[in-house]
Amino acid sequence: MALITSLDPVLLSIVSRSLAVSSLACALACGLGLVAGAWLGVARFKSRGALLMLLNTLLALPSVVVGLLVYLLLSRSGPLGFLGWLFSFKAMVLAQAVLVLPVVMALTRQIVDDAERDHGEQLQSLGAGSLLRSLLLAWDERYALLTVLLAAFGRAISEVGAVMIVGGNIDGFTRVMTTAIALETSKGDLPLALALGMILLSVVLALNAGVSLLRRWHLRFAGGGPTPVLAT
Repeated sequence: MALITSLDPVLLSIVSRSLAVSSLACALACGLGLVAGAWLGVARFKSRGALLMLLNTLLALPSVVVGLLVYLLLSRSGPLGFLGWLFSFKAMVLAQAVLVLPVVMALTRQIVDDAERDHGEQLQSLGAGSLLRSLLLAWDERYALLTVLLAAFGRAISEVGAVMIVGGNIDGFTRVMTTAIALETSKGDLPLALALGMILLSVVLALNAGVSLLRRWHLRFAGGGPTPVLAT
């Protein structure tokens, strides 16, 4: 607790780096995932079922496997080795973005798919194509989609395997909260590990509170119903 109240420089550096990595990763994943998930929610094509099965499978993809795949891509002999990103801030952002992308796509797809069942025929009768319908329905469900962003950030900031593999857990450069907790615990430096753990739990608690408040706001002022995927 003393490390938190005294604003320890090492602690602040780790926390700020962790928040920066997860924020950028979520921005990248959500920029692509919201659009792709919304389109997938209204599109109907022959191999859609197989694609959804693959997407749902990726939800359970372990973070260490994502870290391994990104490591192979960014290694010197890999296809993206010329970028020189391995064991850097950029590598951690990329790994977390890859990890979070299926979560954003899957949740967005279900929210828009449910909205399509309620309003899709009406929009089709007005001449709206699949792309326009996906955008209109996504905007109509914007409050529910905000909870997707919070869920994605929570997934990113709480993972440890991917960033440790591609970032290397280098002190002062690529060490984030989760990797620092694992390292400091193994070293026996419990005060720093406990302080970081308290901050990480506080962030997760704040995210859950944000999701709850957004759902209540949506139900009370936007007239929406509970989102099944987030209510389970």
